[in-house]
Amino acid sequence: MLPKVIELLGRKASGAQFGTLAREEFSWLFLPGRHIALIGARRADMLLSRTKLVAALFAILTPLWGIVDYRFLPEALAKDLLLGRALATLAFVSILAFYNTPAGLVRNSRLALLLLFSVPSFFFLYSTVILAPHALSGIAAALAATHAFLPFLVLAGLSIFPLTVLEAALLALPILVAKAGASLLFWPTVDWPLALGTLWLLLLIGAVATLASVSQLAFIIALVRNAIRDPLTGAFSRQGGSELLALQFNQSVRNGTPLAVAFIDLDEFKRINDDHGHEAGDRALVAAVQQMTRQLRTGDILARWGGEEFVIIMPSTAAAKAAVALERTRAAGFGERPEGGPLTACIGIAERSADQVDDWSMLVDLADARMYEAKQSGRNRIVTRPAA
Repeated sequence: MLPKVIELLGRKASGAQFGTLAREEFSWLFLPGRHIALIGARRADMLLSRTKLVAALFAILTPLWGIVDYRFLPEALAKDLLLGRALATLAFVSILAFYNTPAGLVRNSRLALLLLFSVPSFFFLYSTVILAPHALSGIAAALAATHAFLPFLVLAGLSIFPLTVLEAALLALPILVAKAGASLLFWPTVDWPLALGTLWLLLLIGAVATLASVSQLAFIIALVRNAIRDPLTGAFSRQGGSELLALQFNQSVRNGTPLAVAFIDLDEFKRINDDHGHEAGDRALVAAVQQMTRQLRTGDILARWGGEEFVIIMPSTAAAKAAVALERTRAAGFGERPEGGPLTACIGIAERSADQVDDWSMLVDLADARMYEAKQSGRNRIVTRPAA
């Protein structure tokens, strides 16, 4: 039942102009580890920016509320609550100060978000223990009662973030445990029907907020997919390929692993458009992408760079292994020409560490230059870095 509800929300969230989520993309709404790198990076940036915004708001409001405590609560009680507020404010400020490095964006976004939801949970439990022994009345009692609404605020806050079902459940867990723990600490005096009803209401609010979070995530998936995919061939667009290559390049530098790039240009493709029309050219491009996709290894990324030019990104692949894989692709062919005969291509290969390249765009330029070298030397061939 739940997957069907999420699927409906995903379809509504994606909107008519973005299409609907593909079948395999619906699993991305449940587990974060299934997201492609671009979606992971863009979502992490959104999560971190929103986390910092909320943390900044609470870093201001939490100590200011302490002034209200001092105005209406007994002084000793206000001082005890001030300690908890000071620690919470310090935690919120730490989110703003320490989770800024772009290199660990995904990790930072997760840690910052976990801290953001954990701090109110601990403060709720702390304030419950502090307030319980005091018999308050009037405005002081009303002020003390506001602490009981903190779990509702926390769970409603899930709706601000584009989360998977698993992430929302894990973030909701601390405040639910804190609420249950507070009831157990004072179980002899707890009104259990009321406590269980409150817990049930919290679960309902958490479920609605989770659905709102998932609908945001579905929108992001549909939006990114349509922005980074070539509408004709289904390969990544140049924009999407550039972003993916930049991510892979940074990861390759950070981990010291090889990264190969192949630049592919279909031979004499202009003749297809000139002699048979652009529709025939489009069909040839689609067939070429389908043929290349069959030869791709797990982890390889195919992008249409422009016209009849393509780039294959090959993470953790040395130049020699890239040459072997691409020779297999070249031998399998790129489809048939409309007039008959095989559609061939020239391929240039560059590799980050072997070619000592410092920038991902330079890596593409080098592979492009070697592709032109292959064109000039007879077409339907591969050129890679000469052996030392």
